[in-house]
Amino acid sequence: MNDLQVVTGAGPVGWTIAEQLAEQGKNVRILTRSTSGPDHPLVERVKADVQDAAQLRDAFAGATAVFHCIHGSSYTADAWQAELPRAEQTVLSAAGEAGAVVVFPESLYSYSEPGRPMVEAGPRTAGGGKRGVRTALLKARDASPTNTVSVVAGDFFGPRVRTSHAGERVVPAVLAGKKVWVIGSADQPHSFTYVPDLAAAMVHAAATPSLWNKVWHTPTGPAVTQRQLATAFTEAGGVQAPRLGAIPGWGLRTLGVFSKDMRELAELLYQFERPFVMDSAISEAAFGLRPTPLPEAAAATVAWWRAQG
Repeated sequence: MNDLQVVTGAGPVGWTIAEQLAEQGKNVRILTRSTSGPDHPLVERVKADVQDAAQLRDAFAGATAVFHCIHGSSYTADAWQAELPRAEQTVLSAAGEAGAVVVFPESLYSYSEPGRPMVEAGPRTAGGGKRGVRTALLKARDASPTNTVSVVAGDFFGPRVRTSHAGERVVPAVLAGKKVWVIGSADQPHSFTYVPDLAAAMVHAAATPSLWNKVWHTPTGPAVTQRQLATAFTEAGGVQAPRLGAIPGWGLRTLGVFSKDMRELAELLYQFERPFVMDSAISEAAFGLRPTPLPEAAAATVAWWRAQG
C-alpha cells in the first residue's frame, strides 16, 4: 500500500480517524481484536493484539503514521497501569522500526493546575490514580526515540460516543424527554470536544512533521455547562428543554467508601465541581483548524443517536 495509515482500535476516535483518512483517499489498516471498523474499500480491517510485538511489526510495515486509539480493558486505574504503558511501548517500538510517527489522543487528566484555563505549555505533573498514569504515559512518549504527537481533548461528544459524560447517559435521555442526571454541578463551565474535530486534528498532525514531538490541544469550542450542552441537544432534536438533576460530590464520595469504582469517579469530581476549561487558541493557529460550531456538532450527534433506533 502507498502511504499506509494504521489505526489501532475502532472506538469513536479510531473509527472516525479511519473514515476521515479513507475519505481523503488514504489506504487505512485498522487493527482490532474483532476486525471491526468502517466498511470502506480503502479500509483494511485486521485482527491483531497491540500487546503482540510480532503482530505489530507485520501490521506496521510500510506505514507512515500510526494512530494509537486503544484504551484499557476497563476504566480503572489498575487496568490502565497494567495495560497502557506496555501497549504504548510495544506500539512505539514497532512504529519506530517502520519509520512511522505515532499520534495519540490524550486527555486533560495530567494537568496539575486545572483550576485555571489549561494551555499546551502545561504543567502536566498530576499524580495518583488515572491522572498519574496519563502523566507517566506522556513522559514515556517524550523519552521515546520514535516521533510522536499527543493531541489533547476534553470530554468527548459526537457520533459513536457512548461511554462519556455526554454520551449514552445524556443524549438518549434528553431526546426521550427523561430526566438527566449529571455529576458535580450542572452549571460549571467545562470543555467538551467534538470527536470529529479530534480526529481531524490528529490526521493533520500526522501529515505535518513540524507539529511532531509536541503536545497540542484539539480545536475545542468555548466551555459550556452540562446544562448548556444538554440544551444544545434538545434544540438540535426539536424536543422540550432538558430536566437535569445533579449528583452531589459528597454523595459520590460517600459511596466511594464502599465502592472502588465510585472512589475513582470521586477523584475526578474536580472537573465538574469547578470550572474545567482548556484553551485551544495556540493549536488552532498552528493547525489552521477551527472547532465545529456547537449547533452543528449537536445536530450531527442527535442524528447519529436517532439512527441507532
